[in-house]
Amino acid sequence: MNEFNRRKFLEGSAGVAAAASLGVGGAMFTTSANAQSAVTFKPEKGAKLRVLRWSRFVQGDIDAYMANVKAFTEKTGVEVRVDNENWEDVRPKAAVAANTGAGPDIILSTNDDANLYPDKLLDVTDLAEYLGKKYGGWYPAVQQYLRPDGKRWIGLGLGAAGSMIVYRKSQIEAVGFKEFPKDTAGYLKLLQALKEKGTPAGFALGNATGDSLWTNWLMWSHGGKLVDKSNKVVINSPETGKALEYGKQLYATFIPGTLSWLDPSNNKAFLDGQISVTNNGISIYVAAKNSQDAKMKAMADDIYHAAFPVGPVGTPTESHLFFNQMVMKYTKYPNAAKEFLRFMMEREQFDKWLTGAAGYVAHPLAAYESSPIWTADPKNTAYRDAVKNMRPTGYEGRLGYASAGAGADFIVANMVAEAISGSKSPQEAMERAQKRAERYYKV
Repeated sequence: MNEFNRRKFLEGSAGVAAAASLGVGGAMFTTSANAQSAVTFKPEKGAKLRVLRWSRFVQGDIDAYMANVKAFTEKTGVEVRVDNENWEDVRPKAAVAANTGAGPDIILSTNDDANLYPDKLLDVTDLAEYLGKKYGGWYPAVQQYLRPDGKRWIGLGLGAAGSMIVYRKSQIEAVGFKEFPKDTAGYLKLLQALKEKGTPAGFALGNATGDSLWTNWLMWSHGGKLVDKSNKVVINSPETGKALEYGKQLYATFIPGTLSWLDPSNNKAFLDGQISVTNNGISIYVAAKNSQDAKMKAMADDIYHAAFPVGPVGTPTESHLFFNQMVMKYTKYPNAAKEFLRFMMEREQFDKWLTGAAGYVAHPLAAYESSPIWTADPKNTAYRDAVKNMRPTGYEGRLGYASAGAGADFIVANMVAEAISGSKSPQEAMERAQKRAERYYKV
């Protein structure tokens, strides 16, 4: 962790006692010795909440989430309606709600969507600081996403679906690899050998909200980036060009059809035995492990996980699908909404949810590193530090409307798809990406 991130991490985990001693935002605090365990937000009389969230990829996620919702209603009397939508549908519905001032009270969305309309969101600084102090601090990327000005929290982190390498151990061993390569040179050799063997890799190159994030890794691993620290668009660079040339070699090993792949596509191809390597959350492994089919259970024994290889930059460059929790400013029940999020994030409920989701979501608060789910199955452990290690999608600049818009527009993913598939030259793809990104960063 570099010095900047270490400093920001400490800011999130300490020095917030003053906020915890104030009854701001309708919060009610006790005077017990451990006030951090007693903070509540008193719901408004007759409060009802509507929550919009992305649909589960692991059934245990929604089962555990709804059990916690039921417990909240039983405790507070606040009725909660939960609507589940596909990832691709949550973003436009959230934008409509923000712009019209009507819709769900709470929205669980992805990446830095909150930065598309920060002024439409309820300030949850008091709640975020309470949780940060109690649970070991928010990881740096969470703060970059949801406290972009370093002061006001515009939402709460929920976690991230780790975009890790998922592979068949027997198939990489069959081409002479005892373990998954840790560098990009070895990675390319592996994928080339798998292609020759008839057991290729496959990675999404369509507008996949989660699984196209591997394209960030490709760019970052060679030193490329969308913007620099001053938010100047620098994607058209020699470093990005080198990444795309390397990507062309990778693409030559992919199974046909990946240009149209969305988030469910690689799951299906992997479980169908069409590919031996991809990137994904833990959902592929969970689906195989929980299947009643003997063939699927045997596949689960052969599934392993690894971090993406380290490229020429010499450091890990992880990109994962971040999940946020936003309270819309138009809600009639702000205290009830905060109390709902507080309840769901407390250890008694959050640990149950992490366990139900089977490791599909990595935690945003450091204290949950000790959650039992990460060691209950050794194959879960690879996903534990996803939020801790990830870079935000707007790296290396400040997050805000521009980074959120560029991410939602799949600028990096489209550039990579165009260049490595040969539909455009790397230079043409970079120039197009540069112009598209500048439209956002010049606003």
